[in-house]
Amino acid sequence: MPRDYYDVLGVAQGADEREIKSAFRRLARQYHPDVSQEADAEEKFKEINEAYEVLSDDDKRARYDRFGHAGVNGGAGGYGAGFSDFGDIFDIFNSAFGGSASGRRRGPTAGRDRRVDVTIDFVEAVFGVEKEIEFQRLESCDSCDGTGAAAGSRPSTCGTCNGSGEVRQVQQTFLGSMMRAQTCPNCGGKGQVISNPCRNCDGSGRRRKRAVLNVKIPAGVSEGIQIQVRGDGDAGEHGAPPGNLFVVVHVKEHAYFKRQENDIILDIGVNVAQATLGDRITVDSVDGPVELDIPPGTQTGKVFRLRGRGIPRLRSDGSNSGRGDQMVYVQVETPIDLTEQQRKLFEELAQTLGRENAPRTGGRGLWSKMADFLSGDE
Repeated sequence: MPRDYYDVLGVAQGADEREIKSAFRRLARQYHPDVSQEADAEEKFKEINEAYEVLSDDDKRARYDRFGHAGVNGGAGGYGAGFSDFGDIFDIFNSAFGGSASGRRRGPTAGRDRRVDVTIDFVEAVFGVEKEIEFQRLESCDSCDGTGAAAGSRPSTCGTCNGSGEVRQVQQTFLGSMMRAQTCPNCGGKGQVISNPCRNCDGSGRRRKRAVLNVKIPAGVSEGIQIQVRGDGDAGEHGAPPGNLFVVVHVKEHAYFKRQENDIILDIGVNVAQATLGDRITVDSVDGPVELDIPPGTQTGKVFRLRGRGIPRLRSDGSNSGRGDQMVYVQVETPIDLTEQQRKLFEELAQTLGRENAPRTGGRGLWSKMADFLSGDE
């Protein structure tokens, strides 16, 4: 399986363009086959080039961050390898005749999405909770207000493309004259150049900062669910729209509650006397203690349903539509360590029950006989 491209270059997922380029140059010099003496230098050099090709391209990087390797190898959209890079028929012609991969002005790059993982306990998942999360993101530079230009200066219109972000030229082909559009090499498709960059952000208009947010987690969430918080990802480049924040929820296992879709499962044990004679017991629920009637003759595997005490049904819009149930499974526990008095009582009981092991064909069963004995009706 291919290695993670960020690991290949040795950079964090939130690395900016300058960090990625610097890491690539350093590794390329180290593993160039003409320089390196390592046996696998050529393979490493190819891997480094592949990683840089994806992470240095905003569109490919966005697809990779969302879909992994499948997003840049034709898997994300269901197309064959190669055609996932073409947006439409004009892109195919531009690529075929030496134009840019997109043929469109790139402009300022929108902010990237961010991911934060948060862990909550079982009961918090049932009823919902508000959590404070902390993470790193790119925010607009305070010194230059996101322009990238030093105080007292402003970006200027690119003289090469006159602010269009692309340069065009006519090329003669077998189909006749074709207009080829390329991203402007002077401004990188932004349409503006910064002659006096801001020192605090090196002209990028953004700086990495610590962010603290309160996020509401709705009732009924399950393990791995993602909550989207719009506009709280990285700030966009030079005024472009910000990315979004995705909060991935993880739910701790409970000591004795289990989840089955929207129902809560609880296993309880009752002793032989309770199962035989019946009893009124108290069981736990996420809403607090609940009284439960155990009828006489209860067998192992008996299930009691506590309606409406399960997990809220979570809709796609974050609202709820009722709750599931709590299912209480009974296990009749056979005593192991008996006192002398308990052993004597069981021996007396055994005398009344007999030693019949044949399959049941009707008549009074074990629990009926035990109930008569324990109640004194022999």
